[in-house]
Amino acid sequence: MDKNNLTQYELYIHPKDYQELRRDIWNDEPLPAKLKIGNKKLEIDIAYRGSHIRKFKKKSYHIAFYKPQIYRGAKEIHLNAEFKDPAVIRNKLSFDFFNEIGVLSPRSQHIFLSINGRNEGIYLELESVDECFLKKRSLPEGAVFYAVDGDANFSLMSDLDKEVKRSLDLGYEMKWGNEQDIFYLQEMILKLNTTPRAEFEKEIQKYFHVEQYLYWLSGIVCTQNYDGFVHNYALYLNRETGLFEIIPWDYDATWGRDINGKEMSEDYVRIQGYNTLTARLLDVPSFRKKYQLILQEILEEKYTVANLQPKVEQLYKQIKPYVQKDPYIRDRQMQFENEPELILRFIEKRGNYIRNHLQVLD
Repeated sequence: MDKNNLTQYELYIHPKDYQELRRDIWNDEPLPAKLKIGNKKLEIDIAYRGSHIRKFKKKSYHIAFYKPQIYRGAKEIHLNAEFKDPAVIRNKLSFDFFNEIGVLSPRSQHIFLSINGRNEGIYLELESVDECFLKKRSLPEGAVFYAVDGDANFSLMSDLDKEVKRSLDLGYEMKWGNEQDIFYLQEMILKLNTTPRAEFEKEIQKYFHVEQYLYWLSGIVCTQNYDGFVHNYALYLNRETGLFEIIPWDYDATWGRDINGKEMSEDYVRIQGYNTLTARLLDVPSFRKKYQLILQEILEEKYTVANLQPKVEQLYKQIKPYVQKDPYIRDRQMQFENEPELILRFIEKRGNYIRNHLQVLD
């Protein structure tokens, strides 16, 4: 397979099951289907994925492998429609950027999907963050929690109803782990909220890989994912070290566009970021200085037009031949063609904005 060609994913669902799938977009019950990738035929379970994105014409899917149960080292994958991203590359560009700066991130690749012989178009296949994710990277055993809504804000207060949380693990869904891991997550959130200021620097390092978090914070600030501070991330609890690490998730609303595909100004997200953990970490002078140095390093070496332009152009070169075959974006080809310039212009402006505000971290 030429690396410049998209792999064809041919999905076959019994018409009655397909009708059932389309009847209720909020139904999470998976339905049986078959998936053909090259010469490989797989039996799978399929369901819609996401929250507000289920309302879009171009649906996103969660696929669990049934026979075989493990395929290419994974037990499940996500197929993202990227419907509100005119470029169709922002998510992948973000994850590749996070990987480049040393933050654990899901692998991703663009594919071309058809369902029952009808073209559904360009999709981004996302690796699931679970025990297979850890195994592929030879990481120590651990737990994985998904931050599924705004209550995953590292606070004692609910982001949704503005009251004290009835449980400290609200906002999280355990993807992999045990009951003890849930208790440890609750303990971490309690400690980060109740530890006195004078003891916080020492205490938080018993629970969180602080330097890794600061690299993640740098990544989210550079890509300007406003939506990613209180959800759209995963937590990995490394049982060997007893420390949590943070993993980005769903980064299509980035590089100058929001979740509705609207343009965002380069100053929309402040460089101090958001959420309770970020605020408490940046209240510690040594952590704040470390964050400043990390940002400076990234701005010099990684977050530059010179570094990112070839990556943007390569993704466009790969996707462009398939735009006219995608029934949901072929009428927006002109906008698709203009997106690389918008992304690169945003990188330059955002980079300048961050440089000009580094002094707030002094």
